[in-house]
Amino acid sequence: MATKVFMEALSPTMEEGRLVKWLKNEGDAIKSGDLLAEVETDKAIMELVARGDGVLRKRLVGEGESRPVGQLIAVIAPADENIDALIAGAGAPSAGTPAAPAPAEAKPAEQAAGAVAAGGGRETQSAAPTPPQDKAPVAPVVPPQPAQASGAEGNGGQSRSSPLARRLASERGLDLSQVRGSGPGGRIIKRDIESAQAASAGTGAPQRPAVAATSAGDYEDIALTQIRKTIAKRLVESIGPIPTFYLTAEFDLTRVTEMRAAMAEMGDEFKVSINDILMKAVATALAQHPEVNAHWLGDRIRQHHRVHLGMAVATDDGLIVPVIFDADRKRMSDLSREARELAKRARERKLKPEEYTGSTFSISNLGMFGIDQFTAIINPPETAILAIGAAKDLVVPSGDGYVTRKVVRVTMSCDHRAVDGAVGAKFLLTLRRLIENPLMLVF
Repeated sequence: MATKVFMEALSPTMEEGRLVKWLKNEGDAIKSGDLLAEVETDKAIMELVARGDGVLRKRLVGEGESRPVGQLIAVIAPADENIDALIAGAGAPSAGTPAAPAPAEAKPAEQAAGAVAAGGGRETQSAAPTPPQDKAPVAPVVPPQPAQASGAEGNGGQSRSSPLARRLASERGLDLSQVRGSGPGGRIIKRDIESAQAASAGTGAPQRPAVAATSAGDYEDIALTQIRKTIAKRLVESIGPIPTFYLTAEFDLTRVTEMRAAMAEMGDEFKVSINDILMKAVATALAQHPEVNAHWLGDRIRQHHRVHLGMAVATDDGLIVPVIFDADRKRMSDLSREARELAKRARERKLKPEEYTGSTFSISNLGMFGIDQFTAIINPPETAILAIGAAKDLVVPSGDGYVTRKVVRVTMSCDHRAVDGAVGAKFLLTLRRLIENPLMLVF
């Protein structure tokens, strides 16, 4: 009996997938559970498995092509079975498509790729480059021309002209409505454009500035990856409808740097980065402020009692947010180790769906790029996100003189529907106390 192979929903928010690589050829024997192909979802590259036995009779999608979830992409059947009827209607998605199981509370999980900071603010890592896609040159687009006053009109009063004539008219600044066509049925052709230009030059009639000719070599069209499409969609969902306000504070990192140096002297097991300490501080503060560790669900606000910290990671294909679950309950060294491992898998596009869904609050750090301060875009349904800038040395007054302090500037973007200014300010006050007294994080 034949088995239809559909483009499956391999992540909770996947709407379409790009087939990166077929792992089986037509004519290969297939057993249920065999790996058929690698598919790029909106978050990672996943493996598509066979759900039946037989022979891979037909592959309906080429490598590098995208298809919506639910569309037939291949057929597995016995070698002697007629499959013509199955592949005849392969273009339409199927309502009964098998989908990969989604983690609990998949709706909040839509955050994954959407956690993007303004101006590319969400960081990420460099994900393993996606297999190259063919980039076909695109012809210059000629804007539609107005209807002519002459007899060069077709059905509905639209100008009738050849594609070459329209391009020449655009390049030479000619108005097609003032050109009389000499082609069949009054169609404007190349010689009409040349005649009109000659006449215009002879009478000194003013012309519109000529448009510079373009060719395929003047530009390059970059096909959107699935993760970039998801980022674009999530940005529109976030920046438009969410009433956002911003709170900026500057924290003294002097004791953080001292504690980090002391931990490094204890051995490699205890080496952590400043960002690791900041993440631990944020997670601890969130545990004390559930009103910030929350989701906006339209008709209610869900305050979370567990802290699942999303950390924005920049990849070559876009931004993705791995999640450190129960971050406030983990030792700093364990949190640091987990953050590094998640970041590595994010760059390689090997994260599992459960590793990038379910965050209750996110952070984005662009300090390593020398950015002093920025605002990050909230990752719905979360109600806030913290943007962390670069740690810098600052000269400040001290007694009768001056001292140098290492400081960092952070900006919290808040959804005003759920988080008021005073609520956000109290959270940052707690965060300041933890960062400027980091020994509190180890008790």
